[in-house]
Amino acid sequence: MFDANLKVWHNGKIISWNDATLHIASHVVHYGSSIFEGIRAYAMPDGPAIFRLQDHLERFYTSAKIYGMEIPFSQDDIRKGCFELLRENHQKSAYIRPVAFRGLGKLGIDPTSCPVDVSILTWNWGAYLGEDTLKDGADVCISSWRRMAPDTFPAMAKAGGHYTNAQLIKTEAKMNGYHEGIALDVMGFVSEGPGMNVFVVYQDTLLTPPLSAAVLPGIRRDSILKLAEKLRIPTRVENLSREIFYAAKEAFLTGTAAEITPIRSVDRKPVGDGKPGPITRKLQNTFSDILHGKTPDSWGWLEKATSLEEALA
Repeated sequence: MFDANLKVWHNGKIISWNDATLHIASHVVHYGSSIFEGIRAYAMPDGPAIFRLQDHLERFYTSAKIYGMEIPFSQDDIRKGCFELLRENHQKSAYIRPVAFRGLGKLGIDPTSCPVDVSILTWNWGAYLGEDTLKDGADVCISSWRRMAPDTFPAMAKAGGHYTNAQLIKTEAKMNGYHEGIALDVMGFVSEGPGMNVFVVYQDTLLTPPLSAAVLPGIRRDSILKLAEKLRIPTRVENLSREIFYAAKEAFLTGTAAEITPIRSVDRKPVGDGKPGPITRKLQNTFSDILHGKTPDSWGWLEKATSLEEALA
């Protein structure tokens, strides 16, 4: 996955991959005190275009605000850093990972004495669950692990520490022979997968859980809702019970890494006829055409470099 020849943006400077290290006593190592984003850049004839960069940056700073982290760089600094790093790494397309974390200070739960460091990584990341799942669909289970209650962890923050829960969901699914797991919320309603939002098609209507079901407000989730509206696909956001998957005609996962991954089975029961359905395919194909410049980007989702200095050399 990683190439040691890649560069890293760290605290405003471009450094080598091997120099991108931190001390073992850093607060983040012991307490998971980080927030991050997952963003994709897509190849265009005139250089890379980053998908909904401004929306990702706004969520990044919202996550920091929720956890009381003062990021010592402006949103424009991080924006420029993303394009600068793509240029330095000679990447026309890439996965982009900005991360802010509590560094070396005093150990203990109180994080306020620890500095906030900011880094950006870019690397080539293909289909998250494998190319075959994008085509044929993924086998998914309902996890025994629940998502957090609303008064425990703030689900709206994309924080590193929250992903211990995601790891439990993922590893349980993998050990039992599934591609992925889906968690329920504390009330037993469908929440999300580990790093992915969930959609189902039931009675020709596209359904997805509300943010109140311990759901991260996914940028891809929001994009699908907007795209479905334009395509005149009936859509509702509402609480979903587990058995909706067994009755649904279609289902799919969305996320920056997962993009739009069809679900072909849940708990070894086929979703619909066990193949990606027409609504899933329509959304996949329309989204792909937008991301690769084949269809006009009506929403201005694809952001390109605004100066020669930012553009890919």
